[in-house]
Amino acid sequence: MSDHLFPVSVLNFAWHRLEWPSIELVTHRRYDVAFSPHPLLLPTRHAAQVVMVHDLDFLRHPERTQREIRRDYPRLAGPHARRASRVIVPSQYTAAEVVDHLGVPRQRVVVCPPGTPEWRDPVPGRFATGGYALFMGTLEPRKNVDGLLEAYGRLLARRPNVPKLVLAGRAGPEAQPWLDAIARPPLVGHVEYLGYVSEHDRHRVYADARLLVLPSYEEGFGMPVLEAMSLGIPVIAASRGALPELVGDAGILIFPEDAESIVAALDRVLSDDSLAETIGRRGLERSRRFQWRHTAQAVHEAFQEAADERAHRK
Repeated sequence: MSDHLFPVSVLNFAWHRLEWPSIELVTHRRYDVAFSPHPLLLPTRHAAQVVMVHDLDFLRHPERTQREIRRDYPRLAGPHARRASRVIVPSQYTAAEVVDHLGVPRQRVVVCPPGTPEWRDPVPGRFATGGYALFMGTLEPRKNVDGLLEAYGRLLARRPNVPKLVLAGRAGPEAQPWLDAIARPPLVGHVEYLGYVSEHDRHRVYADARLLVLPSYEEGFGMPVLEAMSLGIPVIAASRGALPELVGDAGILIFPEDAESIVAALDRVLSDDSLAETIGRRGLERSRRFQWRHTAQAVHEAFQEAADERAHRK
């Protein structure tokens, strides 16, 4: 492993568009595997190439992405992924997406789900009866923040004493209308925006929550769901993307397009402590299936297979 500092924008443009300079030229070393943590290849003279695809939102909604991603990913992701020896993905859902939309043979796609957080101060088995309803994630259209606020507003009209809704995460460029909405009636005083929460503070934000709600239209995995389940926090999640695969029977699935579906799920969990505890226990148990050692082993095997295939072709 080697660290070298270069202007990121310049290097990315050269790597993505020109496929130059090679990592060997930059670092003056040889490698068995060149791993890119995104869909575009690292230029290399000798190494096997492995890429990672988290989701394909950059294909469906390039307007939601950063300028550099919007410029390069939609055009280049497919050809680059097809040239890679292996494509690492976080879920079976994303694996199918990569096969269907990027044209990668299934045998070259490796599913490596992330593991549960190694909280420094874990509180397993704690099932909150107070606290707040928590949304954790970037405030962007894909996360269906608009639908969540609509649903919470309806629930608040029916149950004025409903627990507070807390939004935690970086505000995307489209977030201002939602931030304006929570600053005026009927949501003012009932919805709190924390901004980005560091990894150090995230544990306590989860642990003090009564439930997590993630009504996204699209998720390649859904890390906030796994983080919440690892602390026994009941989960409400969308029946879209990889979320059903992650949640299984350990949470309540909703239709993200239907605000009343979100209202009903929030009302059920907030009204029924027994149900909340059951869901929390199921989530805690399910989260134990996701271990970082399994992730590391799967990634290592993918690297080894890629390197072996490259060696055999020489």
